[in-house]
Order: sequence, then C-alpha cells, then structure tokens
Amino acid sequence: MPERSSYNMRYVWTVTLVSAMGGLLFGYDWVVIGGAKPFYEKFFGLTTPSQIGWAMSSALAGCLVGALVSGGLSDRFGRKKLLILAGFLFTVTGVLTALAPSFAFFAANRLLGGVAIGLASNLSPMYIAEIAPPEIRGRLVSVNQLTIVIGILAAQIANWLIAEPVPAGATAAEILASWNGRSGWRWMFGAEAVPALLFFILMFFVPESPRWLIKKGRTAAAEMILARVGGRGFAAGALAEIRGTLAAGESGRARFRDLLGPGLGRVLLVGVALAVYQQWCGINVIFNYAQEIFTAAGYGVSGVLFNIVITGAVNLVFTLAAIRLVDRLGRRPLMLIGSAGLAAVFGLIGAGYAFHSRGLHILLLVLLALALYAVSLAPVTWVLLAEIFPNRIRGAAMSVSTFALWAACFVLTYTFPLLNRGLGPAGTFWIYAGISALGFLFMRSRVRETKGRTLEQIERELAGRSGETA
Repeated sequence: MPERSSYNMRYVWTVTLVSAMGGLLFGYDWVVIGGAKPFYEKFFGLTTPSQIGWAMSSALAGCLVGALVSGGLSDRFGRKKLLILAGFLFTVTGVLTALAPSFAFFAANRLLGGVAIGLASNLSPMYIAEIAPPEIRGRLVSVNQLTIVIGILAAQIANWLIAEPVPAGATAAEILASWNGRSGWRWMFGAEAVPALLFFILMFFVPESPRWLIKKGRTAAAEMILARVGGRGFAAGALAEIRGTLAAGESGRARFRDLLGPGLGRVLLVGVALAVYQQWCGINVIFNYAQEIFTAAGYGVSGVLFNIVITGAVNLVFTLAAIRLVDRLGRRPLMLIGSAGLAAVFGLIGAGYAFHSRGLHILLLVLLALALYAVSLAPVTWVLLAEIFPNRIRGAAMSVSTFALWAACFVLTYTFPLLNRGLGPAGTFWIYAGISALGFLFMRSRVRETKGRTLEQIERELAGRSGETA
C-alpha cells in the first residue's frame, strides 16, 4: 500500500463528505421530531401512549423498509443510485411533513422519510468504507457519524431558534394557540428540504463504489476510481486483492440465504448483535424523548429545548474525539470503554430519579452518557459493520444488520412511553444499565480488532477463524 501522503486526500475527502451528507439528513430527520413534539402533539390532539409512540416511531418503521431493501437494491443497481434516491425522498418528505393537514398524512410522510433514513444509514458508511484507503478507513467512516451528529445538532438548534419562548406552566390550549403550535413545528420539519436538495444534486457527481464495479465486471471503471484515490500502484494492488475475494461464480447478486453459508453465519450474528446493542443501550431515548426526561428532572419547555442544544454540542465534540481515536486506539477498546461507562452512568441516572433528585446534576449525567456514547458505540458500530462482512455479500449483510438496528430502535422508541409509565424513569434507566453491562461482556468476548487492515485482509482473517467469532 502507498504511504498516506501519496493518497489524493482532496478527492477522498470530497467524496466522503458528499456521501456522508446522507448521515447529516439521517440525523436531522431522526431528531427534529423531538423538539417539535410538544407542539405537533397539541395540534393533532395526540393523548394516548400508542398515538404518541406511533408519531415518534413511524419514521423508524420506514427505516426498517429502507434497510431491508437497501442491500438487494444496492447490489443490483449500485450504492450511488440508492443514495440519490435517498436524497430525493428526504427532500420530498421534508416538505410534505411540514404541510401535513392531518395526523395520518403526517405519519405517512414520516414513514416515507424513514425509508430514506434506512437507505442512507446503510449505504453511506458502506460506500465510504469501500472507497477509503485502509489506514484511515475508520476515520473516514466515522465522518458519517460526525455528519449524523451535525444533523442532530442542526435539528436541535433549528428547533430552539424557531420555537418562541413558552411560559412555565403553559396550558395545552395556550401552546396550541402560540406560533409554535400553529406554524413553528412545520418550519422545523420543512427546513430539512434545503440540505436534502443539495445532497440529491451533489450525489450525481461522485463515483460509484469501485468494489461494486469490480463485482459487476466493470474493472476499467473501478481501476480509474482507485487510481484517483492512490495512484496506479495502489489501484493494481487493490484490484488484485478484491478479485481474490470474489471467487468464480460469486460476482453476481448476493442472496440473503448466502449469508448463512460456511463461515458467514457467525460474522452475521456478531453484526446483528452490534447493531441491536447500539440501540438497546438506551441512549437514543434522550434524543427522542428529551421532553419527558428533562421535564421529570424539573425543567420547563424552554429549558428543555435549551438543554437539547447542549446535548447536541456535547455529542459533536466527543464524536470529533472518536474520529481521532478510532484509527489510533482501535475499535474494540473504545467499545469496551463506552459500554462500561454507560452501564455506570445509567445506573446513577436511575438512582437520581428513584430518589426524586432533580436539577443540574441529572443534566450533567445525561451529558456524560452522551459523551461516552459519542466516542464509542455511535461511530464505532458503523465502522465495524462496514468492515467485517466479505465483499461478495456486504450489501446483503449490511442490509440485515441495519434492518436489525432499526428494528431495535423501533422497539426502543415505541416502548419507552410504556416503560416510563409502568416502571417510571428510574426502572427504565436501570434496564438500559443492565443492557450496557451485557454489551460490555459481549464486546470483550466476541469482537476482535480490525484497525489498519484492508477489507480483504479482514475477510481472509475472519474466514480463517470460521470456527471462532469476529
């Protein structure tokens, strides 16, 4: 492999940043609903836990569809075309959600927007991994998580700036009659259309994944892209490695039953477990149900919106730290640190609620949990999922893992209001603490280090350990 200085880093970073805009839209679309929640609920008259849960999780149901179809469609049509489709869906649903005249129309467009999230969450990190030089692949794939975090923060800031201050103790009728209840929440959703349209346009100018091109027999086109990344020598070496992992007869479209072939079932199991754990650790309820969490800690509506912006800023800072550490410290150490830390912090948050302890220290514990998640599970899970699967079935395997991730997120989001009502916030966070502790044990026993290796080297190593785990 060439030295890092010989890579065309301007080209690599340009392609990475454009494709990672899918992550930015994923983050915005996923979190904007949290700040709009106090207002659209009043507008549509949502009162029952099932209505509230469906409003929050309808996009996640769409994510399941997007994730499930992304693997087969991307193996057939390519990564680029599916990301273009995601950009189109983000643009259209951002506008239509903002214009929703009824709750059914609102939920339907949230669901369709979720399809775009499912596509982008699967394909953006996979595309980046397939074009990135191995020495900095972890950093570049983590950029996708950085753009997710920027999208989250952008949604939080947009919500905070758009919403007018709400007096403490305002009634439902007063909130509904305010700017926020009449129009403000619509602008929160509609603002997404601007970056979505930019992503849709820019994706036409990036290349297709060279590994997908080789899989389809378009070697000359792949060689040109790889040569732009690292020169002729890099392209020749990468072509030889990729061809070596695509045995005769395996270059066609991957089928889902192929994932259970010799040596693949165990790797897929690890990928699915990583995806599910990233969600069931519980951190995402802080984004989607910030109102309930901070209200229970004693904050009013305006204080909740400001606290949400603070959580987004912390998320951004520690994601930047993860980008620096993932190729230095490695994937496995970061995951172990994050899992152990979340188990401890969620236990303390649960204790705070159990003893009716309210105020600043709950906010600080929430920020600490977000920092641990941002430096570990949030970016590193996506890096591992983009790395551990063989070339010939990567699209299908990523699709299954991403489907599992969004299925887990749907369960988490839909059940939080029910758990919060039945067990209270203390019992709910203790459940998440226990899951994080189990995640630590899983990381220690099942997940191996992958930093610094080419995708093909990782594939050969995992195939050689077919009797072990990833």
